[in-house]
Amino acid sequence: MFIDRAIIHAKAGNGGDGAVAFHREKYVASGGPDGGDGGHGGNIVFVVDTGLNTLVDFRHKRKYTAQNGQPGGGKRCSGKSGEDCIIKVPKGTLIFDNETGRLMADMSSDEPQILLKGGRGGWGNSHFANSRRQTPRFSKPGVPGEECDLRLELKLLADVGLIGFPSVGKSTLVSVVSEAKPKIADYHFTTLSPVLGVVTVGPDTSFVMADIPGLIEGAGEGVGLGHDFLRHVERCRLLVHIVDVSGSEGRDPIEDFDVINKELKTFNEELASLPMIVAGNKVDLANDDQQEIFAKEMEKRGYEYYPMMAAISHGTEELMQACARKLQTLPPIKEYEPEPVVISEEELAHGHKIDVYEQEGVFFVESPWLLNIMRGINFSDDDGLMYFERVLKSAGVIEALREAGISEGDTVSIYDFEFEFIN
Repeated sequence: MFIDRAIIHAKAGNGGDGAVAFHREKYVASGGPDGGDGGHGGNIVFVVDTGLNTLVDFRHKRKYTAQNGQPGGGKRCSGKSGEDCIIKVPKGTLIFDNETGRLMADMSSDEPQILLKGGRGGWGNSHFANSRRQTPRFSKPGVPGEECDLRLELKLLADVGLIGFPSVGKSTLVSVVSEAKPKIADYHFTTLSPVLGVVTVGPDTSFVMADIPGLIEGAGEGVGLGHDFLRHVERCRLLVHIVDVSGSEGRDPIEDFDVINKELKTFNEELASLPMIVAGNKVDLANDDQQEIFAKEMEKRGYEYYPMMAAISHGTEELMQACARKLQTLPPIKEYEPEPVVISEEELAHGHKIDVYEQEGVFFVESPWLLNIMRGINFSDDDGLMYFERVLKSAGVIEALREAGISEGDTVSIYDFEFEFIN
């Protein structure tokens, strides 16, 4: 079975807690705090595995968790960081936040993608010693790792996509021009999953061709296998529309051509505008009038047209050469840009819980949404600091600190960012 969609739950590791410890050594009085920091939690990392071509593995395993960081120890020893959780996916997989629908990554390259970051390790008490607080008896807990449901969608990466009604010869064409060996039989929907083949047309020229399973009328609205496979056409740079010019199944070739084009447009307007070459298959079964009528109609509509008999490789080389020439004029395979996290002013003001607590004059602020914002701020930049100050005010953090009893000059600690409170 071909599986091209899956939903999984992933959680990055939590950061380890910082340690509370004091230096103890013979003949050394008041050695001071020496608690170490906790280790960072492991990340959720996605990598491309070229040996995979479906998402079927995710039907059997749906939960993925990275290791937690270890707590800190005495003598300023840091805890061990947790190991990353590596998730392998087929090339061309899109990864979405299932709750918001935000695109997080397009796995179209071999570059690993960190999708969920592990929590930072908490600071040990050695970080909190100063001239006024020489023996801090507290540390910071580790930060929780990011966690969410992820929706995986596979959109195959192919330069050329073969489209057309069932049993028009798409699988046969792929089998004779590449090393791919799709199942071929004389009944509809023999091909139940897309098949990729590498076509070589010269010593330095090759491209990837995808046999998209047969479409039918209504596919653009989800009829039959429509939506399951039309999405795989979206990445293609060039379409080859194969038509049975002989009408061997009692259909009109020109009507077939129009029906499939209509389904492409119904599913996605951009698909209908992709460059297209038309291939008329089974010309040995067509009479001269059928061939001439169809060829003239395609010429009138402005399409390159190539007659062929795919089963015996007649005309297929000319078609592949035409594809190679056309691809040289087209942009590369489409890649999708990840979408940024967007937090509205209303969400800042009302949608998030803020926890404030005080220990020995240090006011700690914790909130998962605030941590997400901090990951995108450059605190060495004045504009970044001003933006963060506006966020703290609009989200009610400053007001929450005042309600907790903070005074001017007290220390505020928001995860690993500290500042002195000024009214």
